[in-house]
This record gives sequence, structure tokens and C-alpha cells, in this order.
Amino acid sequence: MGVELGDIFNSAVNNSLFKNKGVLQARYTPESIPHRDVQIKSIAGILASTLRGERPSNLFVYGKTGTGKTLSVLYVRDELIKKAEELNVDVRFEYLNCKLKKVADTEYRILAALIGQLGGSVPSTGLPTDQVWSKFIELVDSKKQLIVFILDEVDQAVKKMSDNFLYSLTRLNAELSQAQISIIGISNDVTFLENIDPRVRSSLGEEEFVFPPYNAPQLIDILKGRCEGAFKVSVIEEGVVEKCAAYAAREHGDARRALDLLRIAGELSEREGEEHVGEKYIDLANRKMERDKILDIVEAEPKQFQLVLYSILRLTRQAKEGGLERFYTGDVYNYYRSVCEQTKTDALTQRRISDIIAEIDMLGLINAKVISKGRHGRTREIKLSVPSNLFDKVEDILNESLGL
Repeated sequence: MGVELGDIFNSAVNNSLFKNKGVLQARYTPESIPHRDVQIKSIAGILASTLRGERPSNLFVYGKTGTGKTLSVLYVRDELIKKAEELNVDVRFEYLNCKLKKVADTEYRILAALIGQLGGSVPSTGLPTDQVWSKFIELVDSKKQLIVFILDEVDQAVKKMSDNFLYSLTRLNAELSQAQISIIGISNDVTFLENIDPRVRSSLGEEEFVFPPYNAPQLIDILKGRCEGAFKVSVIEEGVVEKCAAYAAREHGDARRALDLLRIAGELSEREGEEHVGEKYIDLANRKMERDKILDIVEAEPKQFQLVLYSILRLTRQAKEGGLERFYTGDVYNYYRSVCEQTKTDALTQRRISDIIAEIDMLGLINAKVISKGRHGRTREIKLSVPSNLFDKVEDILNESLGL
């Protein structure tokens, strides 16, 4: 066994297809961002007033995953910080990813994370939220300064709590005597601003930008540029980049997905001792990512979503055992109510559960077909779309998360 592992380890060290795998990873910031010149110039135009010590408008940036939103905002931030240092202007940027598990659950946790970035600290739990706000305001207003808070995936945080936090943050300047703050919100949900309190929308979305999806030729440009830095010469076979781009263009023009596909295909080729990355490894990487994406969605969604999905999964198992082909919205709602009792959770209305079912359908975890029942109205016929080999893993995640 030791010899076999030694061979694997030696092969990994000596036969790497990669020159620098980090170039394909999400945290990598390239020197230039192709096909985003218009958006970058617009963001820079809004934030440029910070170089005069003036508070810029709040900015809201949204678009599908992998359309270059965060990359573009952070690129402008980095360039602006360089210019501010040249001019000896004090501008501070604080970036927070609101999707992180230790951040997104509550207002308390978001504030605690921001306080930590500002050099302070509060206990992880235990203080009244108004005291945590006071600590945050004290740190922000400790001197004359301009702070721009970048809240990435802010929709995830609002989904799990409410938009009260955003409302308080957008109104904070009225309470500050020395400092000023601006907010940049970044969201993957293009309808996010439509669904929040109009007062928050008017404050947060003083300036708005939509990042359109990349098309296939644009994705090919992006991938070719990254391939040069990521792989050794002549490793990528002809047609691989084009196939990668085609997969990602089908998935709303997601450049991050395209880069992940390429990286995973390279890793799979390397493990099998190949000297090149061929098209078949893009197909294998795509199947692996589809599987991982489902599990990530199930783990990240809020409790009510998980309760409804759990109900659908359990009904699917019961239907199979009983030889039934289908079940409906009403069946899901009845099962959902029983799970709410079991987990001591307040049950939502049937209408709200219908909305969550539509959301699960949109994410591709179920197929919910609207059918007419004549004078009894319309309902949805529901089928689980999760591959059967993932049933147990999905159920384990839900059991653990819901305490079942």
C-alpha cells in the first residue's frame, strides 16, 4: 500500500499539467477584466469622489453568479486605494461576504464581523443587539474618516433575517459626527431590490448597475487568457475551451463556472496520468460539479426552504414505497406542517409555501408542473429532480440542519 501511494504522490509532483492552478480559482484577481470596461468605468466614476474626501452615493450591483460583479468592484477598490495613497487621502474600504456561515445568520453576527474588521471585538453571542450597534458606531465615528462598506451577496443575509439591518446601515450617517459611510451592495438575485422595503431601496440603490451574463465568445476570451497563466504549454487540447464556454453560456454566462470546469477537468486528467486535458474531462467535470452544486444549495438555504425540501424528499420516498407516481402542493403543505410541529418551528401559510416550492423548482431541485383541477382551481404536481444517488446525502444534510 505504501508503494502504491508513493507512486501516486510522485506522479502528482512530477507530472503536473498546471503551471499555476490559482489562476483558475475564484479568489484570483487578474490584471485586467475582459468585457467589463463599461461597468468598471461607471463604478470608478461613482467612487472617484472619495479622492476629494467626499462621500460617494450608495451603489447596488447585481447580476447572475459569475458575471464579474465582485471582481470588478474589488478591482476598482484596489486601484482607488493606490491613487488615494499617492494623493495622501484617507479612504477606507471594508469587504464582507454575507454568505459566510458565521456571518449571514443574524444582524448580531454581521455587526460582530464588521466590528472585528474595524479593530474592535464583541462576544460571539450574549449582548443585546443595540449594544453591538453602539460599539459599531463608536468605532466608525472614532475619527474623521470615510468608510465604504462592500457587502457581497447581501441578498443571502436578508433572506435569513430581514432588511432592517440594511435600513439601519443606510441611515447611519445621521448619527455620525465625524465619519461618513457609503455602502456597496452586491447581489446574485436580480430581483432583490424589488422585494425589500421601499425605504431601503431608495437609500441603498442611489446608483444601480446590472452586470449582464457573458456570452460564449466572451467566455472563450476569458478562458484563453487564464489558460496561459494556469496550464503548461500545449496541455489544453483543441475544442476544450470552446466546450467549457458552451457549458457556462448555457448556465447564464457564468465565468466562475467555466473556470471551475476547466480546473476540475485538469485535476481529473492529472489524476489519470494524462498528458493533456481532453473534451471528455470537461464532461466528467460537469457531472461532478452538478452533484456538488445540489449539495451546496441544500446546505446554504434558509430553514423554511429546507423544511419544504425535506417534506418533498420524504413524500418522494413514501410515494415510491407505495407505488405512487406523483403528489401535489397540498400534500407537501400537510407534511410540512407536521415537520414544523416536530422541529418546533412556526409554520408559514400555504401561499408562502407555494412561493418556496416555485423557488425550489427554479433552482432545478424539483419539477413542479402547474395542472388544472377544473372548478377546484390549479395546483402543482411535484417530482423531485435530485439524482437518486444523492438522496441519502441530501437527507443527511437536512436532518443535521433541522435537528431531526
